[in-house]
Amino acid sequence: MVAGNLKIAFPEKTDAERRTIEKKFYHNFIDSLIETIKLLSASERFIEKRFIANWEVINQVYESGRRAHLHLGHNFNWEWGNIVLGKKTPFRFLAVYTPITNPAFEKLFLKLRSRSGVVMLPANKMRERFLPYRNTQYLLGLVADQNASDPARAWWFKFFGKPAPFVKGPAKNAITSDAVIIFASIKKSKRGYYEAIFSIDTENPGSYTELELTQKFIRYLENNIRQYPDLWLWSHRRWRWKWKEEYGEVGE
Repeated sequence: MVAGNLKIAFPEKTDAERRTIEKKFYHNFIDSLIETIKLLSASERFIEKRFIANWEVINQVYESGRRAHLHLGHNFNWEWGNIVLGKKTPFRFLAVYTPITNPAFEKLFLKLRSRSGVVMLPANKMRERFLPYRNTQYLLGLVADQNASDPARAWWFKFFGKPAPFVKGPAKNAITSDAVIIFASIKKSKRGYYEAIFSIDTENPGSYTELELTQKFIRYLENNIRQYPDLWLWSHRRWRWKWKEEYGEVGE
């Protein structure tokens, strides 16, 4: 799957170049697994020293009194970023996640992910669990490159030149909540050390359509992946679904 995804995304690269990216990806993937296990014993100070960011971008939004939505992709190491962000922002941080089917692992990961006070919202019960916070000043974290479970109800865009479905929720919720949209990318400065870069995409989501907001994120995500190709989760089935005419047009 990883090799196939890289061939779709980078047809212009040689086999050797794609293999180099693939090898680096597996190294980062294994590092991410080890770093996640490290959460069982690592102190918050340990993690904060190894995951830095321009936190002032998020905190300035908080000071303005607005709520915010944070959109990012599956870039390593989002697990550490989740922990640190919960400590570095005055916002009540709500993080949407996909539950793990194994009950034991679900319980363990939920404990690890919420250890810094993060409120974890399962994607399959998002509407229900979000209700108590809807009228508060919150920061909602969304990994917005999730694959759509129903391709007929998704927005379809060309992603690295090939049609792929993207969920409508992030854009729709941002407009409904009139939330400042912040994009995030993560880079790996060296092994075990990360830096997140936050940037405000728009302070007025209502001035865009859901389609336009989704497109803005996709272009941001693709540019970020091209810059740091070995840090994205290539085992993610981004091109799982095949486009059909009844799904509507495919955006650029």
